[in-house]
Amino acid sequence: MNDPDKLPMVKTAMRQLAGELERQDRVSIVVYAGATGVVLEPTNDERAIRAALNQLEAGGSTAGAAGLRLAYDMARNSYIEGGVNRVILATDGDFNVGISDQDTLVDMIERARDSGITLTTLGFGSGNYNEAMMEQIANHGNGNYAYIDSAMEARKVLSDEMTSTLFTIAHDVKIQVEFNPAHVSQYRLIGYENRALREEDFDNDTVDAGDIGAGHQVTALYEIVPVGEDGWVRPRRYDGNREGARSVMREGGSGNEVAFVQLRYKLPGQDRSRLIQQPVSSRMLANARPARGDMAFVAAVAAYGQSLRGDTLLNGFAFDDAVTLAGRQDGYWREEFLQLAGLAETLDAR
Repeated sequence: MNDPDKLPMVKTAMRQLAGELERQDRVSIVVYAGATGVVLEPTNDERAIRAALNQLEAGGSTAGAAGLRLAYDMARNSYIEGGVNRVILATDGDFNVGISDQDTLVDMIERARDSGITLTTLGFGSGNYNEAMMEQIANHGNGNYAYIDSAMEARKVLSDEMTSTLFTIAHDVKIQVEFNPAHVSQYRLIGYENRALREEDFDNDTVDAGDIGAGHQVTALYEIVPVGEDGWVRPRRYDGNREGARSVMREGGSGNEVAFVQLRYKLPGQDRSRLIQQPVSSRMLANARPARGDMAFVAAVAAYGQSLRGDTLLNGFAFDDAVTLAGRQDGYWREEFLQLAGLAETLDAR
């Protein structure tokens, strides 16, 4: 944990967060390396917070579950009614001491979530770091996950994006997209595998889903195959196997629609969801043009991610194609993406 991208980076990130506190905010610090303990009682004193951070030292194994339980206890003891009550977990590894049963860990996090205490997880360093678990437990805690490898990334996550992650404006947000088989023969959602819900859960208000914070935007990309075009799956041989799609089209919807989008969400403090429905005109598909601007950049980032994952359906789309699709970009973060994609292309060529 003493590596420059581990505990020193944690201290840098938390110092930045300390500088963002308002008068009504309270912070406490719990450690969990080998043994657990309270380093700082709830306070708003920036100097005290920074002094406590400076005293932190790397220790043995990662008693993450015990540390998380203690952090939740601290949050409950200083709970602010009507406020944002959140545990921020910073780690460079796995929960290798304490609760070994992942279901037990998730149950603890969900019970805290239901009581009004959410969870953010921050990952640092590499080696035995378990990113999949960090993202999963953040999802169950109605929070967010981020990997921090630089002071700039720490500022982005804990300063620039903090408002959108802390101040929730919609709970249990669910999105459902239904494509019209008269216009779309095949489709796939890019990413979001660990966010998928069963179709019957869309109308079930007891099923937990993601939250949306103030100023937060979520983009979901679908790749579709228009009717008559070649897709990933060859057409079925027998008409009977295609009859289901035609009957669905006759029962509802319109031939002028390419898709039907539904969104459910709950307002903070409410248990009953609200529903928004929006048909998508088939003219949008007919008038589609090559992506430009922000849409081209989003598609390029998605394609880059799929390339890193070894997606077999990219049809030869490579890292240099992602750079070309993104085009010229302004701003530090977008320029950094172009550098990363270019580096990936160089390494791939080697």
